[in-house]
Amino acid sequence: MDWRDAEAAFDDPVIGRTTLPRMFEESVARNAARPAQRYKGGVYERSLVSEGVVPKAPRNDFAELTYESMQDIVRKLAAGFRDLGLDAEDRVGLFAHTRMEWAQTDFAVLAAGGAVTTVYTSSSERQVRYLLSDPGANAAVVENEELLERVLAVEDDLDLKFIVVMDEFDGHDDRDDILTLGELYRRGEDVFDEETYESWLDARDPDDLASLIYTSGTTGQPKGVKLTHWNFRSNVNESYRRFGPHPGRDDAPFIGPDAVALSFLPLAHVFERMAGHFMMFAAGATVAYAESPDTLRDDFQLVQPTTGTSVPRVYEKLYDAIRTQASESPLKKRIFEWAVGVGKEYHTSEAPGYLLELKHQLADRLVFEQVRDALGGNMEFFISGGGSLSAELCALYHGMGLPIFEGYGLTETSPVISVNPPEEPKIGTIGYPLRNVEVKLDKTVVGDTLGDAGGDIGELLVRGPSVTEGYWNRPEETEAAFEEDDDGNRWFRTGDIVELRPDGYLAFRERAKQILVLSTGKNVAPGPIEDAFASSDVVEQCMVLGDGRKFVSALIVPSFDGLRSWADKEGIDLPDDPKAICRHDKVKERIDAEVERANQQFESYEKIKQFRVVPEEFSEDNDLMTPTMKKKRRNILDRYADQVNLIYEESNHRTEERHRSEQATSE
Repeated sequence: MDWRDAEAAFDDPVIGRTTLPRMFEESVARNAARPAQRYKGGVYERSLVSEGVVPKAPRNDFAELTYESMQDIVRKLAAGFRDLGLDAEDRVGLFAHTRMEWAQTDFAVLAAGGAVTTVYTSSSERQVRYLLSDPGANAAVVENEELLERVLAVEDDLDLKFIVVMDEFDGHDDRDDILTLGELYRRGEDVFDEETYESWLDARDPDDLASLIYTSGTTGQPKGVKLTHWNFRSNVNESYRRFGPHPGRDDAPFIGPDAVALSFLPLAHVFERMAGHFMMFAAGATVAYAESPDTLRDDFQLVQPTTGTSVPRVYEKLYDAIRTQASESPLKKRIFEWAVGVGKEYHTSEAPGYLLELKHQLADRLVFEQVRDALGGNMEFFISGGGSLSAELCALYHGMGLPIFEGYGLTETSPVISVNPPEEPKIGTIGYPLRNVEVKLDKTVVGDTLGDAGGDIGELLVRGPSVTEGYWNRPEETEAAFEEDDDGNRWFRTGDIVELRPDGYLAFRERAKQILVLSTGKNVAPGPIEDAFASSDVVEQCMVLGDGRKFVSALIVPSFDGLRSWADKEGIDLPDDPKAICRHDKVKERIDAEVERANQQFESYEKIKQFRVVPEEFSEDNDLMTPTMKKKRRNILDRYADQVNLIYEESNHRTEERHRSEQATSE
C-alpha cells in the first residue's frame, strides 16, 4: 500500500475532534502508568519540589512523572487558577524556559478555560510590557524572581489579577497576589472537585481560543496569532497520521507510546508547542526536558531519546561538534571525511553495489556508530522546521543513519503545512502537504518560471482547519494576510516562495520579503546561498546581501575553532584576538576559497562577488537572531552598515577608475 493510502486509512484513538485538555485527559486514560515527563535535578529551585508535590531529581540526572502524576498536577493547578479568580477566556502570560512546569501550566490554564499567551525569556521590559498588554493578559506565570521583576517593572501598565512563580523566590511576602506554583497546587488541592473540573472541560468548544502566539517581529511589530483548540488539534491529528504507527509501516520509524523526545526548543514557539508537546502527549510518548543548553550533549546520553524536533541552526552546530570531536588527529579527520563521503553516496544510490555496501558497513563501524552513541544510541529520526535546512547537511545526517525529516509551517498554520514522510523522504524538499491542508501558488509574484524539479514556482497560499482566523486586534493586517477566491474560499498568503513539484512535494525557495532584487532586475534567493556554507568547517554563519545593488555580497562569521585547526595544520600562526583573525590575509584567502566552492552551485548573478569577515556570531544575545534562531536581517544590516557600504563604495570606485582609464585610452 502506498504511504499516502496508508495515511488516509489510518485510524487511532489519538485522532479526534476535542479540546486540548480533553485530548490530554484521554491520553492519560490510555497511558496512566507510562512515563510522561522527565525533569532534571540541579537546574531549578522548583517550588513543586519544595512543596513535596514531585520528588527531587538527582543532581545532573533525571527523575520522571507518570501520566497519572502529571494529570494530578494539571488538575490541581487548574483548580488553583480558578480559585484565584481566573475566568473562562482570560489570557494568561506564560514567561519561562522550556521545562516540565511550562507544559503542566499550559494544560492547566487550558483546562481552567483560559488561553495562554507566550513570552520569550529573552524579552526586555519593553517587550514584556507589549506582550502582556497587547493581549490584555489577566494573569502571568513566570519562571523565577528575575523574570518576576521584569513583570513587576511594567505592572502599572498591566491589569493582572495575580502572578505565579514556578521556582522558589525571596521577597514580596506582603503581596497575596504573588505565589509559587507549589503554593498554587496546594490551593487547588484544597478546593479540587472532579465533577466541577469536568464541567470546565465540557464548557469549552474546539473552536474556542487556546493561545495567542506572537510572531517574531523580524519584519515589524509582533502580531498575536489567534489559535484555537481545533487549529492545534487538527494539526496534531494529521501530523500523527504522518508519523504514527501505521499498520505495515515496515522499517520506517514512527511516534507512539514508546517514543522518547528530548525537548529543548522554546515552547513559546509554535513548532515545539505542537510537535514536541501537544502531539507527544497525545501519543502517550515521554518528553524529557533539556533544561540547560550547556548540558545538551550530556542530556542525550542520559535520556537516550528516540526522536527530537529542532531548527536548522541546531543541526548545523551539532554537526560542527560531531566533526570537531571526530577530527582530533589528522588520521581521524581523514577517516571521518571518507566516511561522510561514503554515507552520502550510499544514501543517494538507488541500488548500492556489493563494494559500496562493504564501504558503508566499515564507515558505520568506524564513525557513524560512535556518532549515534553520542546521541544516546536510540535516536531514530529528527524533525526539522522553522527555517530552511541545507540539503547537503540533511544528506550527511541521513548518511550517518540519523535521518532528518524536514518540514515547513508558520505560526499562522499551527504550524505544520508539509513534512517529509518517513517512508519516502526527499532531501531538498520541505515535504508533502498534510492531508487536510490545501495548497496553491500565486505565480504573479515571481513570473511564469519552472523550478529545478520542473514544478511551478510562486507564493504559497494555504487553507485548512489549522489556519488561524487572524491576528489579535489587527483587522487590517488580518485582511491583508488572506485572499478570497471566486468560490468564496479564504486562502492564507504565507509570504514564502516555493516550488510545487510534479510529485506533489514542496521545495522552499525564499521568503518573498527576503528575495533580493538586484539593480540589474535579477531576483536572488539568499537562503540557498547561505545554506551552501552549512557544512563548512571554517564558516559559522553567512548572510547574503544585494537588494537594490549591482551584485551579491555577504557578511561571513568564521568558525574560529575551524580556522585554528586549519592554521595549525598549515603551520600558520594566528593571533588570539577574533578581530585580528578576521583581518588576517591567510584567513581571507581561506574563506575566499570557501566562497568560490559555494559559488560553483549558482548562476553568475547569484554568486557572491565580495564579502566581509565579521568577528561576532549572530545570536539572540546580541539581538541578531530571534529566539527561534532566524536571522534578524534588518538588525544585522544596521550593525554592519559601514562594512556593507564599503563593499559597494569600493565597487563603485573601481568601476569609476576603470571607466576613467577606458576614457583615457580612447582619447
